[in-house]
Formats: sequence, structure tokens, C-alpha cells
Amino acid sequence: MTASGGFEFDRGSLDILRVALERLESAFANLPAAQPNAEDGAMRAVVLEAAARMTDNYPYFHPLYAGQMLKPPHPVARLAYALAMWVNPNNHALDGGRASSAMEKEAVAGLARMVGWDAHLGHLCGGGTMANLEALWVAGRLAPGKAILASSQAHYTHGRISGVLGLPFEQIACDRFGRLDADALERRLVRGGVGTVVATLGTTATGSVDPLAEILELKARHGFRVHADAAYGGYFGLAENLDTPARRAFDRVSEADSIVIDPHKHGLQPYGCGCVLFRDPSVGRLYKHDSPYTYFSSTDLHLGEISLECSRPGASAVALWATMRLLPLERDGDFARRLSASRAAALAFSARLAADPRFLPAFAPELDIVVWAARAGRVSECSERARRIFDEAARRGLHLALAELPADFFDLAGAGIERDRDTVTSLRSVLMKPEHLEWVDRIWQALDAAAGPA
Repeated sequence: MTASGGFEFDRGSLDILRVALERLESAFANLPAAQPNAEDGAMRAVVLEAAARMTDNYPYFHPLYAGQMLKPPHPVARLAYALAMWVNPNNHALDGGRASSAMEKEAVAGLARMVGWDAHLGHLCGGGTMANLEALWVAGRLAPGKAILASSQAHYTHGRISGVLGLPFEQIACDRFGRLDADALERRLVRGGVGTVVATLGTTATGSVDPLAEILELKARHGFRVHADAAYGGYFGLAENLDTPARRAFDRVSEADSIVIDPHKHGLQPYGCGCVLFRDPSVGRLYKHDSPYTYFSSTDLHLGEISLECSRPGASAVALWATMRLLPLERDGDFARRLSASRAAALAFSARLAADPRFLPAFAPELDIVVWAARAGRVSECSERARRIFDEAARRGLHLALAELPADFFDLAGAGIERDRDTVTSLRSVLMKPEHLEWVDRIWQALDAAAGPA
């Protein structure tokens, strides 16, 4: 807290960075002196100007920011990332990032163990889009020309990626809860020509978890690859308070052919840090290429030999490794309890919405994303009211999000709402910060005031 009692960034941990930097510096003490070319006065002015410019942001780091999926990195990740930047390793070839490449392999192996794999192939990426691109690129190489299927609520990147790869892409309808409809999927599968089905474990709009168990049963009958896009929800298999449908899906994730997880979402990492994993390490043969100069410093595997990306920040690997050392990916560990707290916050908030005559939740949250409509006589009026509440909440310091969702996600008839549009402009909260559980009352007070009387 500041002297006036307001918000204050963590600065005490900078002392840890100073000591760690001295430890790193000591390893290179035998080198001749070489002073950096920096003008401290000019640099100070520019950095202070950057700080001033950065004030034009929403408070993404604060619990009253409950809109988009923006989660502050853990202090250990910030420190480890900053420390690595004094070396600035490149995790493409080992001679560009020897230590950080080893740390990446250890961290990725930890993610693979979390989903139930000992044998695996995988690496970090710039984010979920690049990770999904690699997974679908491999799928396309193994099933050339065959279609990629994903739900209508899957991330739009899958359609874009399919276009880049020159592969057919089709959307499959969702059920009432935003999950891929297994019956609709089977009707499409009987027509043939399907190479890959994407199962989204945590859609970015509503946090819905596709029925992976049913998709795997269809795979056994029809034959296709299963790619689990768990960019958002990948860590939630560790949570102890999932409902049965989500728990059933996460318990079968080890049977997917490929998995994407974004550590820069729930993994407490700075942007950008994604990860792609393959169950069958032999797909590494598809990456095979020759470089006239890159891979001769070691006979060990260079991460660039199993990645479509070339230069990649070793600092991301150092930050993830450090975070996983501090907070191991264990079912009963502190990291898992943080996930459970986020989901508990979403359940508590959703219950308050359901009990209030001004609001209509779409459905109970499966992870930590809550979506709801503002009740009115017609869908168009619900949408207008939602936009007004969104603006008024922001004026009161509560930052929500808006989402355009299918009207089928809401029990409009039961609520006595006339359906004059097929989509509803809805309010949305991503309660992904563990401290959101302690802030549910404050969030509700701000929303209550913003919404006004029933």
C-alpha cells in the first residue's frame, strides 16, 4: 500500500533481482571489461516517458479488472525473465541458448507430465496461435487434404490456420452449454474426409469444455486425429472443484494426439508463452530440415529442429522454469489451489447473478469465465442494457467485457424475453486471478450500482 492507502506495484522483489544479477555476473568475471554504450540521462528520460505512456491502460493486474483473460505474471516469472534478458538467449540452436534450452526442455516435460505423458515431443511457442498452427500443420502432413473440424465456439484462429495450411475447415454446432455437439459431429463424420477434430478445453468466450470423452469414442469408430486446444483451460486438470462433464474431459486429455497449453494465461507467465505437445515423438521427423551453420555446436537435440519458429526468446523458458520450480504442477499444490480459487470465484459470482432478477446467466461456469445477459423485454433491449451496464461499471472502476453470444445459450422463454435477435450482447467476466475469490463482494457491489434498480 502507498502512504495514501492506494494500490502499489511490487517493488521489494527488485532486491532479489539485484542479488541474482550479481550471481550471474560473477560467472563472467574473467571476461575483459566492456562497458555498455548507454547514456543514462537520456535513457532515464525515455523510460520515464514510457512509464507515462503506459498509464493509458486498463488496470489489468488488479482484481477489479474482470473483463478479458489478462492475468499478471507471478513475481518470480517477472524476475527470472528480466534476469535472462541480460544474456538475451535465443532458444533456437543450443549455441544461442544453452542453459535456457535445457530449462525449456525441463519445463515442457513438466507440462507433458501434467497431462499424463512421459514420452512426448514439444516446445514453447510465441503463443497459442503458433502452437495450434504447429499442431494442425503436423495433422495436415499426416492426413493431406482432409478437413479440420472444430466447434462453432472454438477460437477463430483454427479457421485462419486451416486457410494458411490450405486445408478444408468446417464448424460443428454447439449444444446449449457452448460445447461441441457430439451428435452433430457424428453426422458429419459419416460423410468421411475428416483428418482432425479440435476439442476445445476452455473456449475463450464462455470457458466451455468440449466433450473429449465422446470425441475419443467417435475417433475409435471413424478414425481421425484429436487435437486438444487447451490454450485457455489446460491447467484446470489440476483443479479439485470441476463439475463432472469437465472433469471427465480433462481425465481423458492424455489420449489426445496433440495438445496446446498457454502458460501466459493460467501459467502465470509474461506474454508470449505458448506450448505445443505431441503424444507421439516420431512426428519430429516432419520438422526435419538442414541448416548450413546452425546445429553443429552440439549433437544434442536443438529446439529449432522440432519447431516451425526459428528465433524464440530463451527468457520465456527461464521464466516458466522458475515458476514451475516455485509452484510445481501438483494436484494438491499451491498452484492447483489457485486454479480452484478462480473457479470458486466464478461459481460464487454466477450464483449471485442467477439469484438477481436483473440478470440471466447463460449457464453455470465450467472453468472461471462467467457470461450473463441483462434482462429486458426483448433480446435487442437486453443487448442495449448490457452495453449501458458495461460503460457504467467502468466508470465505477469495474472493468467487464462484452460478448456476442448465441441466443440459444439463454433460457429466454423461461425468463419471458422476446427473441427478436439471434445473438445477445452479453456481459462477461474472466475471474482468473486467485484473489478474485476475495473480491467477489466488491465486484458485486460495483455491478449492483452500475445496473441500477430492477
